Amino acid sequence: MTAVRRAALLAVTALVLLAAAAPAQAAGYRYWSFWVRDGSRWTYATQGPATARPDDGAVEGYRFAVSEDSGDATRPRGTADFAAICSGTAAVPGRKRVGLVIDFGTAADAPSAQRPPDRRTACAVVARDATAAEALAAVAKPLRYDTNALLCAIGGYPAKGCGEKVAAGGGSPANGSSGSGPSVGLLAGAGVVVVVAAGAFWQARRRRDG
Repeated sequence: MTAVRRAALLAVTALVLLAAAAPAQAAGYRYWSFWVRDGSRWTYATQGPATARPDDGAVEGYRFAVSEDSGDATRPRGTADFAAICSGTAAVPGRKRVGLVIDFGTAADAPSAQRPPDRRTACAVVARDATAAEALAAVAKPLRYDTNALLCAIGGYPAKGCGEKVAAGGGSPANGSSGSGPSVGLLAGAGVVVVVAAGAFWQARRRRDG
């Protein structure tokens, strides 16, 4: 094998190492996601609970799970609609009824040593201009928020933590890793291979052309 071919092979090997260094699955976040019911479908809400103002007869859902982002978020379970959720709650003049589905998630997504409560529904009767957060507070206290107004707990669950990053697969909290690419060590090692391959290539070119 010529020196040029050896250099090319080393360069390809370096690229393979870089590709292999990428994680199979990025780390996710453990948090409450907010959903609205559109007919028979759940749609990820485009506003937060503090600013969304549901209409009378709306159905909203909350799901606790580990997700990468909104595209990966897990929907609330169940098929209950407004008629089923609020059938036993009479309409009140000047107020509105909002159906809520609160899904505390599964044991796999639960923080360490905590057990998720059973999924439940509730019918909130609130002022006509009430926000989604106010409707939730009417039926699912205590709520817990962080300093950035991120919803951390519904009905006291989870007892602590708020949107923390967890290792790929929904396990323990990640150790400060961004989960966005290969580790520094692997990249440094692969980078050395790339530099050596490039040097060998140019040395071979100089010998051949000389």
